[in-house]
Formats: sequence, structure tokens, C-alpha cells
Amino acid sequence: IYYWLKEHPSDFIVNVDILTYAGNKKNLTPLDEHSRYQFFHADICDKNKIFEVMKNVDIVVHFAAETHNDRAIIDPGIFVRTNIIGTQILLEAARLNNIKRFHHISTDEVFGSLPLGTSEKFTEQTPYNPRSPYSASKAAADHFVRAYFNTFGLPITITNCSNNLGPYQFPEKIIPLFITNLLEEKKVPLYGDGLYVRDWLYVEDHCRAIDVVLQKGILGETYLVGANNEVSNIVLVKKILALLGKDESFIEYVPDRPGHDRRYATNSTKLQALGWKPLYSFEEALKKTIKWYKKILVGGKK
Repeated sequence: IYYWLKEHPSDFIVNVDILTYAGNKKNLTPLDEHSRYQFFHADICDKNKIFEVMKNVDIVVHFAAETHNDRAIIDPGIFVRTNIIGTQILLEAARLNNIKRFHHISTDEVFGSLPLGTSEKFTEQTPYNPRSPYSASKAAADHFVRAYFNTFGLPITITNCSNNLGPYQFPEKIIPLFITNLLEEKKVPLYGDGLYVRDWLYVEDHCRAIDVVLQKGILGETYLVGANNEVSNIVLVKKILALLGKDESFIEYVPDRPGHDRRYATNSTKLQALGWKPLYSFEEALKKTIKWYKKILVGGKK
């Protein structure tokens, strides 16, 4: 929202959020009186509210999702409701309101797991192979989005992104969890052997990718978004420890979670052909992220 208001000064943003445990309205307090921003407290599964909110909208960018794998193991049903049923309700409201573009934010996890020590990467042609309740729910959502394009002609695009890092993220995800734990002198829990590899994408680069797809993307197409920043969890935690001046005694190895995918890696060649490329290195992105959380926690604005 901050990115779009800055980069597109003639656009008006309507923000729809149910404000679950991971939502924080204070993140957007500076926009409370903004002339080009409006907030609606609503559930995407509420058909009537969603239809009304979407009446005067041109473009929908669908971020709303349950996304934390650990929570999906505890209660998969919430993920079915939000990620599948909620997506279908948004699609139907978009169809009935003749929305000009419906852009769906998805994940590289729908493609399954890659082996360690290879150069193999996911592409837009990689077969779907979700291995967790979370990724299965996102895969189903992707299929519904494509179905609305093929059956009803709804003008859609999809991006499947790699792991994001940056400010504002709720500290259940690995990077903000590790940062906030260490700032509070707590240990950081590391799953299994710590050799799980992810491709890390700075959130602002992700915003720019969505922007490019909305401007130049072909209707009905999918674009993968990654920064070619493959880092194992053990290397990740050691980098964070070093940047915060902590030693490895702060690492606490914990039992692995079920269905933990070994490696994700994303080929963004198709997106780059539209003129996008990541601007931030992993090290730069990590330093910016740590700086933001230090300001929030150490600055007394927890």
C-alpha cells in the first residue's frame, strides 16, 4: 500500500483486511487521514461485504491468505476456508463487478520440494506438487483463479513468489522471529539439521514485481518471482547472529516439522523479460530488515 500510493499518485487504494492475529492496523496509522486510502474491516469469506466493497474497484490484488505452515499443521481447516473458499468468493465478486484485472499472489511452495545440491529451479511449467496443507490450499486457489479465466473470461494474472523478508512482517516467520527473539535475549529455534534452503526476496522487490505484472503482464499468465538468493536456515541464523553481535549459543535445535520441504528455488526469467529485476542483495535486505525491527523493539514501540 505504501509502495503503490508513492509510485502511482493518481490511484486510490481500498484495503480490505479481517485483522487476524497477524494483522496490525497500526502498520498503516500514517494513512488514516490520507485522501487516496480507505480501510474496510471485512472477511473475504463474507460474500455480501466483498461484493459491495468491490463495486467501484478497477483492479484487485489478492494478498489475503493464511500462510504459516506450522499453523496449517495444527488446523488445516482455516486454510481451506480462507485460501480456497475466500479466493473463490473474491473471484465471483470480481466477475459480477466486471473487474478489469484480478491479480492473485501465490507461493513457490505449490511446486513441492527440490533436492539439495542441484541447480534445478521451479519454472512456470513445473507441475504442481504441494506437500503441506498450506501449499495444497494455495495450489487449489491458483487452480480456481485459472478456472475463472478459462470459464468466465475473468482477466487474471498470477505471481508465485519465493520467501519474503522485510519490515511489518508478523514475528512467526523465521526472519522476524529470529530477530525479535535475539533482540529480547531469547534463543532461536532451528528446525532439524538447519539445511533447509529458501530463495529470499525483499518485500519491496516483490511489490515492484507485482507492479510490472499489472502493467505489462499477459492476461491468463503466471510469473515466478525470486531473487536468486538461496540461503540455508543455518547460514541464515548465523548471518543474523553476526549482525546482532550474538554467538551460536543462542541457537536451539528443535525437532523438525512434518512435511518440511528441503529446498525452493525460483527461475524468474519470464518476469525479467518484462523489465523486472531485484534491486536488493540478500545482505542489504537483511540489514534493512534488522534495522526496522530494532527501531520498533528497541525504540519502545513494540
